[in-house]
Amino acid sequence: MERKSITEHKKEAESQVLYHKDKATKIATITFVRPEKHNTATIGMRARFGELVFKANIDDDVKVLVIRGEGDNLGSGGDLNEHGDLYLSPQPGDGFLDDLEITDPDVKYPPVGSYRYLHGLTDYYAKARSGNRPLQEFKKISIIEAKGYCYGWHFYQCADADIIVASDDALFGHPSFRYAGWGPRMWQWLETVGLRAFSEMLFTGRPFTAAEMFQCNRFVNSVVPRDQLEAETAKYAHACSITRPNDVVVAQKTFIEAYKQYRGEYFGSLLTGWLEGMLPLMKDDTPHDVNLGKGDTFQQGIGTVVKSNDLNYPAGWRLSKKGRESNET
Repeated sequence: MERKSITEHKKEAESQVLYHKDKATKIATITFVRPEKHNTATIGMRARFGELVFKANIDDDVKVLVIRGEGDNLGSGGDLNEHGDLYLSPQPGDGFLDDLEITDPDVKYPPVGSYRYLHGLTDYYAKARSGNRPLQEFKKISIIEAKGYCYGWHFYQCADADIIVASDDALFGHPSFRYAGWGPRMWQWLETVGLRAFSEMLFTGRPFTAAEMFQCNRFVNSVVPRDQLEAETAKYAHACSITRPNDVVVAQKTFIEAYKQYRGEYFGSLLTGWLEGMLPLMKDDTPHDVNLGKGDTFQQGIGTVVKSNDLNYPAGWRLSKKGRESNET
């Protein structure tokens, strides 16, 4: 299948990542609009998100940035089907130049089978321009309106935001804990969720509810019923918008950023990028293990395998909202 250029990816994402700002209040909003796919983030959506956050960071008409999802969910992570066999069964000549926004035809991507094949991508994910951690470098106030699935890539943004307002049906976690073993923002999750709670999330792979995340180092600032979510988010955004001037906010955020770097936040991103690049070297314990590094695991399709494997866990520990409502064990 012919792959789209990064320009085409970004063009498509213009209707999937919307941006609006109110100059009077200095509140800007980024909305993910792909509800039929639970707002899963494509290559273009991640790139556009990174660019919009950078733009809002400079814009003097913006003090507060609210991030939300259209429909029932904030988002269920990255669109794994988009990469398809690039992860699961790469062929000679494959690569991730589109993700890296490299359009020069003279650039040769590291070969399949090399450590650099995957690490070129995972190391890039440790950088703000990739769209994975732009909120870490955002010197204004960021607020996430969390609801439904807050998984994977969207969980990254939750860890990096300043404030999270969540509906009581929100679920936080990362599917890759069960299918790879790690995710790009693990250091920050350890810092924000707490060692004991995050260890449970990592080793069981189960999602945590909004109420649980409220108890985990106040990862979530406020939990309200779904029908009160927008009003609660607006309350926080308004209060932040009338606080000290932008210059003061940027000084405050720079202080917080210095603290995070003292704690090793970016160091952690680099280490996780290194760790993720090791995925092809991980050996299964049994022939039936499910992992992203083994292509034949997903011959039935990624979605089918993930859903089937999800049913092996207790109902309350399943990633799927439908699976959590099921009585199957």
